[in-house]
Amino acid sequence: MLGVNPTKKLGQNFVIDANTVRRIVKVAQITPGDTVVEVGPGLGSLTLGLTEVGARVVAVEIDARLAEQLPLTVELMQPGVPLTVIRDDALKVMELPGDPTSLVANLPYNVSVPVLLHLLEHFASIRTGVVMVQAEVGERIAAAPGSKVYGSPSVKAAWYGDFRTAGKVSRQVFWPVPNVDSILVAFERRAEPLESEALRLATFALVDAAFQQRRKMLRQSLSVLFGDSATASAVMSAAGIDPTTRGEQLTVHDFLAIAQAWPDEPSESNESNESNESNEE
Repeated sequence: MLGVNPTKKLGQNFVIDANTVRRIVKVAQITPGDTVVEVGPGLGSLTLGLTEVGARVVAVEIDARLAEQLPLTVELMQPGVPLTVIRDDALKVMELPGDPTSLVANLPYNVSVPVLLHLLEHFASIRTGVVMVQAEVGERIAAAPGSKVYGSPSVKAAWYGDFRTAGKVSRQVFWPVPNVDSILVAFERRAEPLESEALRLATFALVDAAFQQRRKMLRQSLSVLFGDSATASAVMSAAGIDPTTRGEQLTVHDFLAIAQAWPDEPSESNESNESNESNEE
């Protein structure tokens, strides 16, 4: 009725199953009065599931038609519930009303990791959340060191808190039906940040370098940042890390230790390009 044709460009696969919506809300442990940010609300199924349990929803929608329709749909189904719709790209949003404490979303698959990391970076009020993402990406986000799928998204997510997978989701609950499996990923933010913003930038630069050449020893893969493998080895040794290890063996605390031993002042030029995280090999 809206003339909506879901597009791959916007990563649109809408959840249309009520049981799946209830499951997501239950896993997220949303309670009355919580302020929840939802990215890509689409047709509003998850939005209605959140407002049904008493949450105040701040919905970020890039599609103008969907952003315009969502308040009308919610008002028709649940008159008077608190809803704010922000028509914008979630990767560009720098302010959100109400200091949301939770993120609950069916994230667009093509930008799921960048959106997640952007929101965690810029909105410290977000303490918990559940996101639905492509299964392969979700398993990578929640992976532990030593796992075959452990990589850059795993370490960067761990900077902010603890992540875990919370169950797979059938392809049949979406419209249109995607050609990939989906999974729920739940998280809880650390009580206190690991370190300063400058050290986060330095740590993320190390992580990017390590996993761009993940099959090489770290003294080689980090030489691009330190100038040569000898300097990289010296910095790693000063941090108490074996220079012959590989990136997939290190925790976020290990990468942080290397950043703290970095002889030069980390700068914003070291900040990673997170837009391709979900495509990491």
